[in-house]
Amino acid sequence: MDQFSLASSIILPNQSRRAEFQPAVGRVCFFSIFSVGFAAESFISVDASTDMEKIKDQFANLHILRRSSEPKEPTYLLGIDTSKTVPAEKGGLVAVLCSNGSIRIYDKETLNLLREFSGSPGLLNGVRFANSCDNVYSASTDGTVKCWDARLASEKPAQLFKGYPSNIFISFDVNCKDHIICAGAEKVEDDALLVFWDARFTSQDLSTRDPLGAYSETHSDDITQVRFHPSNPNMVVSGSTDGLVNVFDLSVDNEEDALVATCNSVSSVSCIGWCGRDYKQIYCMTHDEGFCWWDLNHLDTDEPITCLNIQDVRDVTDVKEGHLDYLIGGLYHENMDRLFVIGGTNLGKIHLLSCTKTGLSHVTSLQGGHAATVRSFCWTVSEDSLLTGGEDAQLLLWKPGAVEKTFTKKDSLKIASSVQQRVRVHSSDSYKKRKQQ
Repeated sequence: MDQFSLASSIILPNQSRRAEFQPAVGRVCFFSIFSVGFAAESFISVDASTDMEKIKDQFANLHILRRSSEPKEPTYLLGIDTSKTVPAEKGGLVAVLCSNGSIRIYDKETLNLLREFSGSPGLLNGVRFANSCDNVYSASTDGTVKCWDARLASEKPAQLFKGYPSNIFISFDVNCKDHIICAGAEKVEDDALLVFWDARFTSQDLSTRDPLGAYSETHSDDITQVRFHPSNPNMVVSGSTDGLVNVFDLSVDNEEDALVATCNSVSSVSCIGWCGRDYKQIYCMTHDEGFCWWDLNHLDTDEPITCLNIQDVRDVTDVKEGHLDYLIGGLYHENMDRLFVIGGTNLGKIHLLSCTKTGLSHVTSLQGGHAATVRSFCWTVSEDSLLTGGEDAQLLLWKPGAVEKTFTKKDSLKIASSVQQRVRVHSSDSYKKRKQQ
């Protein structure tokens, strides 16, 4: 596929200097972009200790306030996002990605099911609300990214972003300005593509959009994760089953020069995110429960970029009065300047772990909510609320000191093996014996 220039296709502010090549080290090569800035250090102070006690109490004090209504078709709940346009005190919307290939929209306060959108003829992957309106997006295996108005009952997408022939999208994200969509595709023949679209609405808006172009040279296998920077609309990170985590600056003219950094997790990537002050760090989780944390501030220095690399967190993380079966995702707490990791057990217990350069340490746990593996969460620290979804088909709203009027713990659902294969499509067996170089 031909190279394209996103910078020339869409006028975006150039917020970073041009990347310069750095020699490869082992199996990891780096490209420089950020000037030397804040480098997060791991230290324990009185204030830090007090903050940790506060977050421990805040999380441990969460109790179930509501459960979603019983769906007609029980499914795994694979992803959760909340609308960003309504003040917290007035409620809002919750979008949930389901393993049957649909997205369900709930009232955030009551958890009443409002409507459901189908990805037919494809299956949906990922769910994301726009930042400036109540549009909800998802990528589809039919080679499109679909956009619905979450407040309307229409099953037809308000916009359809079409990919190239043979594209099967399994990941995506929308940048913080709602200007650019990027989707990651399964590998087809020799190509694993990152595809881009202009997502801006215009007075002559078209319901169907064609791509601006694609990146094709930086991943060699299925692209499982895409995440834009929380505040810089030009920065995006991608992760793949090839083990690589790539950081791009879209304001630079071509794919080779836009590549800021390539980090190697040495395993199939299941989750990535931004963290640290000014969000100049990235973290990664793998399908075989590995965890990596890199500091992009160190690209221009002699300091190592790797803050933490754990090949299997289950082997090294000590959980008080319990154990850890899997990782769910991460949360960067801005006020504390601390990265937290959420994990759990196959029986539905949820663990909060604190991340430092010395490893992951158990903070506290929640139990009594789910009866099976927890697949997704959305923790809004400012609102003191937590949403969780699991393989028991339950969507739970947790609030401080809440009392649930009725509580019936449900048995774990037994869902067809075809669904299990879809939601655990990337086998990690081939990575378990590999050593990081």
